[in-house]
Amino acid sequence: MLEGLEIAEIWLSGLERTKRLDSEYFLKQHLQSSALLRRGKTASLTSYVSVSDGNHFSISDRFIDEGIPYYRGQDVVGHFFIEQSTPVSISRDAYEETYMRRSHLKRGDVLLSIIGTIGEASLVSSEQEATCSCKLAILRPTGIESSYLAAFLRSKYGRSQTQRLTRGAVQMGLLLEDMDQVLVPEFSSDLKRAIVKLTSDAKTALETGNFAIHEAEQTLLRALGLENWQAPEPLSYTRSSRDVFTAGRFDAEYFHPAKQAALDKLSALSGRTVGEMFHSIRDLWQPQDPLATERVRNYDLTDALDPFLDNTVEPVIPARIASTKKRIQKGDLVVSRLRSYLREIAVVLDGGDTPIVASTEFIVLRPRKHSMQVEALLVFLRSMLPQLIFKWSQDGSNHPRFDEKELLNLRVPDIVLAQQNELAERLHSAIRLRRYATELLEAAKRAVEIAIETDEATAIEFLDKTKEVKAA
Repeated sequence: MLEGLEIAEIWLSGLERTKRLDSEYFLKQHLQSSALLRRGKTASLTSYVSVSDGNHFSISDRFIDEGIPYYRGQDVVGHFFIEQSTPVSISRDAYEETYMRRSHLKRGDVLLSIIGTIGEASLVSSEQEATCSCKLAILRPTGIESSYLAAFLRSKYGRSQTQRLTRGAVQMGLLLEDMDQVLVPEFSSDLKRAIVKLTSDAKTALETGNFAIHEAEQTLLRALGLENWQAPEPLSYTRSSRDVFTAGRFDAEYFHPAKQAALDKLSALSGRTVGEMFHSIRDLWQPQDPLATERVRNYDLTDALDPFLDNTVEPVIPARIASTKKRIQKGDLVVSRLRSYLREIAVVLDGGDTPIVASTEFIVLRPRKHSMQVEALLVFLRSMLPQLIFKWSQDGSNHPRFDEKELLNLRVPDIVLAQQNELAERLHSAIRLRRYATELLEAAKRAVEIAIETDEATAIEFLDKTKEVKAA
């Protein structure tokens, strides 16, 4: 009779301070997690951190292309270090408003998503000036290692607590006043130091990987003679009516001189267009298709903030997917046409035996015969000239996107083709380093879980074995 259902009996005296009686609060997974935590020594989160949240005032009209990072709820998703994300930016004047000062971030802060995707946590790991929205809680440690706290909050025992404390009706949220109910396990300095070291090594690997991509882009600029080139930014400009009718656009942005200058630079060089070397794949997948019965790996645009898509995304059943997707496969290059400034461009690595699908906002490029390496094309598309062309080809306000033809008609100079092996190798190096960093951060999180489930000695032994494998 109770197959698939749960029943929990709780003493009235055992209710938490707000006397919650909803079934979600008493899910067995939460009760089991709580029982495991309470076996060891714990302390309230608020005994270790001061708690506040980000900006509550409207500020979207002060977003700019380049400025001071303004982190929002989606920026912490999947990122151990908040600097891994690509946030919007605000002007310095906005950052220095009196009402913004309370949300200025400091190195060592832990950002916790409290509205939307609740329970995601990221560490502020740099001294860069930054701030955030009220969808993030700012946990400022006063007596705990920040990276250890971030690892714990991202573990299944941290996530269980933040999910359990979520409440609300129309918009669910985690209230700041409930933070004192989050329990943090107290472990020895040895285990904490080991976790801190692991996260530090991961950060170094990520930074080295980012530098490899930067070096690839600089190599490209040097080869094209664009190291010191600046795009024109005139206050006014004109275009003929023939240009307008040919393009089918009459907005000023589309005809911006910076875009035309970038097109002229590429046109002056011999080369081949992206469309000549790659097919644009439109193989659509419907979750309600009777044949769509097996699990799939589903990639969203934010997954392409890393320059690769691999099998770390867990497969899901089609019923969990609500919209049409595109089928993709190993060796494809996916390019987001939405918000091009995020540079969401990624190589599709091996997804195993599981079918792979992705957002229809991706343009999917598959190499033709006598094409170029997709890794080298990725580096080129992230570079200055293509990015200028995409930026000034966008249409729309809330969700600006560029047309597929802007990508397919883009000329790839022969100079890029001649250097494709070097560019591809630099990208491969970045991919290896980012995967290594991901493995280290996963090991740090898992060590916390092992310490809770078993004991610290077993957790430290796990970390030692992890180091041996990585060293080998």
